[in-house]
Amino acid sequence: MSADSQVLTRRDQSAAKVPDITASFWVLKLTTTAMGEAASDYLLNTMGFVGFGIGLAGFAVTLLVQFRTRRYNVFAYWAAVMMVAVFGTMAADVVHHHLGVSFGMSTLFCALAVAATFWAWHRSEKTLSIHSITTRRREVFYWLTVSFTFALGTSAGDLTASQLHFGLAGSILLFAIIMAVPALGCWRFRLNSVVAFWWAYIVTRPLGASVADWVSKPTKVGGLDYGDGPVAAGLLVIALILVAVVAVRRASRTSRAPAMVTD
Repeated sequence: MSADSQVLTRRDQSAAKVPDITASFWVLKLTTTAMGEAASDYLLNTMGFVGFGIGLAGFAVTLLVQFRTRRYNVFAYWAAVMMVAVFGTMAADVVHHHLGVSFGMSTLFCALAVAATFWAWHRSEKTLSIHSITTRRREVFYWLTVSFTFALGTSAGDLTASQLHFGLAGSILLFAIIMAVPALGCWRFRLNSVVAFWWAYIVTRPLGASVADWVSKPTKVGGLDYGDGPVAAGLLVIALILVAVVAVRRASRTSRAPAMVTD
């Protein structure tokens, strides 16, 4: 690779508004996913549609902040992910509990919405790689996909736990196995990295939600009965600590990085 192309690659990467895909990314994704499940259940169960309004407002504000940033900002990005996790769960739960749509139908609808977004994204941009999130249009496609995957994961987790009778612990095992498939595919069968990423990304939602439900829900439904509020608060604290650690490490790497050649 020439020096000019290396500089261009570094510029493209620095312009991306999403994080690098590292172990800390997946830990934070699972943590925020589980937090969103517990927080959504707590807000809806204690405040009803007022809680829904809080989730919607947080969703809108954090996404607005994320879209207004010019580069990847650790706090803005993960705040948006947290609120998408909360509101995505709320949306799926409201569709089921208040509109009477079955978990199977809502899972199918969300899966079709994700597929349609992927199709439109790829047709428009010729790529689904998150490393290419350097334009407003691609960022819109990215967050649409993320939002639909959270709703999909909520519906799928409820579907397996209740209607398919896997239970909470059984759902955790099921989705952990499904999430391991792309890792095995990359390792043994050279699975496309973009396919592997989105496969794992989608499955982290029902996996994290199932873990949150298992810890928070009553023992009569197979949970540990710690309660939605305490579980949401505990996971929020853990997520904030992890975000702070990621921000400090990123700042440290940035300060040590050599200046970019511009001429």
